Amino acid sequence: MPLSMITGPTAGIGYAFAHALASEGHDLVLVSRDEHRLQHVGDELSTAYGVDCEILRADLSDLEQTQLVEGRLRKEPFDILVNNAGFGVNKPFHDTDLDAEQAGLDVMVTAVMRLTQASLGEMLTAGRGDIINVSSVAGFFPRGTYGAHKAWVTSFSSWANVRYRRKGVRVMALCPGFVRTEFHQRMHADMENTADWMWLNADDVVRAALRDLRRGKAVSIPSKRYKTIVAISHLSPRRLTERIARRGR
Repeated sequence: MPLSMITGPTAGIGYAFAHALASEGHDLVLVSRDEHRLQHVGDELSTAYGVDCEILRADLSDLEQTQLVEGRLRKEPFDILVNNAGFGVNKPFHDTDLDAEQAGLDVMVTAVMRLTQASLGEMLTAGRGDIINVSSVAGFFPRGTYGAHKAWVTSFSSWANVRYRRKGVRVMALCPGFVRTEFHQRMHADMENTADWMWLNADDVVRAALRDLRRGKAVSIPSKRYKTIVAISHLSPRRLTERIARRGR
């Protein structure tokens, strides 16, 4: 049976990936720092789809715990790695908790880099494998440290896809816009004024991502609306880009 690893699978996009891959018959290694929710999701998937779910508790902001996940990736070739774990900080950068900023960098950049590298050796030996790094449309705009982290993820994934796809390993950045998940609630962000048309459904995002991955795309931007927003951003006057940056954290 195919084997996949997902980080941050207890809610939102990661949870949708877990269901999508389990429904295709993938055994799963689920990685999160919340062991209780992790076990609940693992039991749910095993019951619903008859797959094996291995629970791996790890806080990816902690290097030693991240290295435990790296070790698991090096034990055998995985068919798919989904680097999804992440969070936002809802304070102005000059007034934020620097430890929280560091944790964001560690989870969304350092861990993505390290887990991608850890999985590549076995994938390249097997001559197959897919890596999906969950990025964001925010990476196409100057939107504080979160946007900067995601810009790195998109650039890194695009390069890795060029470098390794001829050897059988596809790497793709998934860049959604606003998705109805726990993400904004957990960062205590007020999203009441966000237009309904801007919201995406996590299951739709994952379906689009897997479709784009299997078509060989290096970057997946789910929905026509966000494809259009990103395309327009490349043509926007500098003053408009600066206005967006001033509104960002």
